[in-house]
Amino acid sequence: MSFDPKIWRLCLVTDRDLSRGRSLVDVVGAAVGGGVTMVQLREKNATTRQFLEEAHALKALLQPRRVPLIINDRVDIALAVDAEGVHVGQTDMPVALVRQLIGPQKIIGLSITNRTQIEREDAKQADYLGIGPLYAQTTKADASTPLGVEGFAALRALTQQPVMAIGGLKASNSADVLKAGANGLAIVSAIVGADDPKAAAQDVMRLF
Repeated sequence: MSFDPKIWRLCLVTDRDLSRGRSLVDVVGAAVGGGVTMVQLREKNATTRQFLEEAHALKALLQPRRVPLIINDRVDIALAVDAEGVHVGQTDMPVALVRQLIGPQKIIGLSITNRTQIEREDAKQADYLGIGPLYAQTTKADASTPLGVEGFAALRALTQQPVMAIGGLKASNSADVLKAGANGLAIVSAIVGADDPKAAAQDVMRLF
């Protein structure tokens, strides 16, 4: 399956705890105005009802702008709102089963932190891989040891799939990651927690 390669450039991963009291729709809307090309709705602590309401709100915001909405972990939420895809981790539902449930036209992303994971069949079946963390970060309590640019480059060389780097990324430290082979960047705090999410997204997009 092929997608417009531009959608991989800048994925905004949401985190309401970093939004400084602003609404999710306002933060995402501003970031998309700054050039975000994909949005991943990640909710680790929300109830199913809250998650569903947020997904519906973002779908309504993003669909007219032709920006894909990816749901983190929850295949049921993705199906309920007809999101463009699902992103899963190593302990979530296998990619092959996700594909059976959401169909051939949807996007599936998979998180990768080491060589063993990238060599599994799961990684070959995903539409894109999220490799990281690149740098130390605080948005994921169970994050693995940072790879650094060299570690990222070594994993990137093992796959032909589109790859988005993630973990502690911002405009000022991402140029080398792109040079190391990343198709794009998945960013959380540097945009969600920014004074101006639109300007923060624009700063990143200038790297492309």
